[in-house]
Amino acid sequence: MQHNDYQLLARENGAPVKMWTNGVPVEAEAREQLLKTAKMPFIFSHLAVMPDVHLGKGSTIGSVIPTKGAIIPAAVGVDIGCGMIAVRTSLTAGDLPDNLSGLRSAIERAVPHGRTSARGQRDKGAWNRAPQEVDTHWAHLAPRFKRITDKYPQLLKTNNYQHLGTLGTGNHFIEVCLDEQQRVWVMLHSGSRGVGNAIGTHFIALAQKDMQRHIANLPDRDLAYFEEGSKHYADYIEAVEWAQDFARHNREVMMSRVLAALSQVINKPFMTQQEAVNCHHNYVQKERHFGEDVLVTRKGAVSAQKGQMGIIPGSMGAKSFIVRGLGNEESFCSCSHGAGRTMSRTAAKKRFTVEDQIRATAHVECRKDSDVIDEIPMAYKDIDAVMAAQSSLVEIVHTLRQVVCVKG
Repeated sequence: MQHNDYQLLARENGAPVKMWTNGVPVEAEAREQLLKTAKMPFIFSHLAVMPDVHLGKGSTIGSVIPTKGAIIPAAVGVDIGCGMIAVRTSLTAGDLPDNLSGLRSAIERAVPHGRTSARGQRDKGAWNRAPQEVDTHWAHLAPRFKRITDKYPQLLKTNNYQHLGTLGTGNHFIEVCLDEQQRVWVMLHSGSRGVGNAIGTHFIALAQKDMQRHIANLPDRDLAYFEEGSKHYADYIEAVEWAQDFARHNREVMMSRVLAALSQVINKPFMTQQEAVNCHHNYVQKERHFGEDVLVTRKGAVSAQKGQMGIIPGSMGAKSFIVRGLGNEESFCSCSHGAGRTMSRTAAKKRFTVEDQIRATAHVECRKDSDVIDEIPMAYKDIDAVMAAQSSLVEIVHTLRQVVCVKG
């Protein structure tokens, strides 16, 4: 069924599914997964689906899942608090060096990225000796972390402090971009790193264990949930809120280190205007919608309350957008968190070559090797079509194109 700006997915015995996907491909498996989630008895009102929607683990990426009286840990997932931060500087394109490889190297030196998982070897994606600003930010996080680890001591044996201010792997990135007026922006994408992953994994397993007797009745075992009032529900909310704060601090530390690297390479003082925000796109929080207090899980979606600034990145060869929310209640005031993949990482690695990657990123100073082929622009949906499909959710304030991209 077609509404002026969203489609209603036909369903039986479940909440309605409203999809802002006009003109954007949606895989059959993603529709199937959405219908399974919509069957859960505690979904409030309806599911809202963003144009970057694609199949995810646990629940569909690009979905907004409002619940009453229960929470699904696998819907939030293991990259808790993953999101974006962007800062506009007073520099313009002309202030950047002609050859950008030195700037990319300076950023790579300033922020640990990637990972080495060989046993007995130091992980290059973690701090060996963390700088002072990590200690300053960790001081805000440490007391609550102690409260959580007193209850769940296994979470101590994680990368927590030594991952604060580090990028990680996969689709996480740091970029230097230019807007439509050739002004220089710095933008980056990361989450709660090792400790968030451990918290997510631990509570997903707990939910499945708590529901062992009922798990066969669930549409999918990843829809195992905690009921409000249960011990694990309160503990999960506490841990997830902490991981989301860790993710926000993580991005702030990295941003200050990247700006410092930029000032080393460019011998010209510059100011920063915090135009765009530090926003999560994998998280849960309490919100009020349609006159009721509900928990809103955004799995690959950004909050777009009226006037709220957000960031929608394209792929590493496409443009990105700084947006302002229109406060569309039907979408629970949300928008997409990116372009959305059209194929899995494995499929992209099979289909494309290093030569394809070099061609697709010709205008960007970035890695162009076989390890980043899964992030090739062609593995993503057309960002312009994605933006057109959500014109009732956000307005575009700035269009950015990247000139430097650092991948984990």
